[in-house]
Amino acid sequence: MAKMTVKDLDLAGKKVFLRVDFNVPLDENLNIADDTRIKAALPTINHIIEKGGMLIIASHLGRPKGKVDAKLSLEPVAHRLEMLLDREVRFAPDCIGDEVNRLASLLRTGDVLLLENLRFHAEETKNDEQFARELASLADLYVNDAFGAAHRAHASVEGIARNFENPAAGLLMEKELAYLDRALKDPRRPLVAIIGGAKVSTKIGIIKNLLATVDHLVIGGGMCFTFYKAKGYGIGRSLCEEEFLQEAGSVLDDPKLYLPVDVMVAEKAEAGSPVKTVEASAIPDDLMGVDIGARSVAAIVNYIKEAKTIVWNGPMGIFEIASFARGTEFIARAVATATKAGAISIVGGGDTIAALKKFDLVGAVSHASTGGGAALEYLEGKELPGVKILKEK
Repeated sequence: MAKMTVKDLDLAGKKVFLRVDFNVPLDENLNIADDTRIKAALPTINHIIEKGGMLIIASHLGRPKGKVDAKLSLEPVAHRLEMLLDREVRFAPDCIGDEVNRLASLLRTGDVLLLENLRFHAEETKNDEQFARELASLADLYVNDAFGAAHRAHASVEGIARNFENPAAGLLMEKELAYLDRALKDPRRPLVAIIGGAKVSTKIGIIKNLLATVDHLVIGGGMCFTFYKAKGYGIGRSLCEEEFLQEAGSVLDDPKLYLPVDVMVAEKAEAGSPVKTVEASAIPDDLMGVDIGARSVAAIVNYIKEAKTIVWNGPMGIFEIASFARGTEFIARAVATATKAGAISIVGGGDTIAALKKFDLVGAVSHASTGGGAALEYLEGKELPGVKILKEK
């Protein structure tokens, strides 16, 4: 790890401002529907407590657009964190101001204070200097463990770090970067990337960047059809981003690129709609693609079997509907099997993680990334503001 981490800091008796990603889903009763992101931060939180630090934890939740929204309060998160830590977690009614300063001043070794939603202040997303300074004034040290927000130049992610001598990465941030760096810079080969999902527009940069590194790059999901159209195939009523046909066409001749040779089609993207398999070059005009076909699944599984490093981002079809989920499930199970046999597998993106959960395979991959957008930008070769600002060792 080229950056300083929380393990490099002297934490004893110090107040630590810990930026985490507690942007968790809430149900209609404002109960936490999935606490994966809270659990992911526990190693860093426990490390700081064990080393004698005092914790001031900060996060955003949802998009309140700079206004207080009771439905997006982090108070339910404080209760869940208290249960997970088995110790008191004090909750601040705001993230700056006199009351927050008072609560921070009362902290003693091992205490935990969770601040209210950072995005209740418009200054957070504007990376306002004064707001960043007010946040920084609460603590002696700064640790960023919010990989999921590392691609945002926000006050608690980038601006605040300028106020500390040694802004450091948390253990989750360190783990995320270590896996991605290993895949991009020093992979065990063969390196196979599987890029799916609906849109070429969000993935073309990643595809181009990865083609310079990988041994094989598999395209799947709804984005296939933009590539097919760029090849001159008819795609029926399938999803297509017309404005990206030229971009898609620019990589079609790369020998590392694999496009599915057959697809599942249906009249509607709805449960109960009958499906059939057709050649990718022969999609009927009145039907739409909903998944990859069996021959394509077999070819991709063979790539996965041979791989020593696997990067997967994006499902192969509309996996939320059981009859369109076959391609995604087979790929997920193949990645899990390859991982068990010794391959390193890095899976990212909200939909892909949701697919792993659906098939009960989250624990069967080497690393399930908590940062969708951040992981995508990192794979694209972009520098992340929240990582760049951290102190080099």
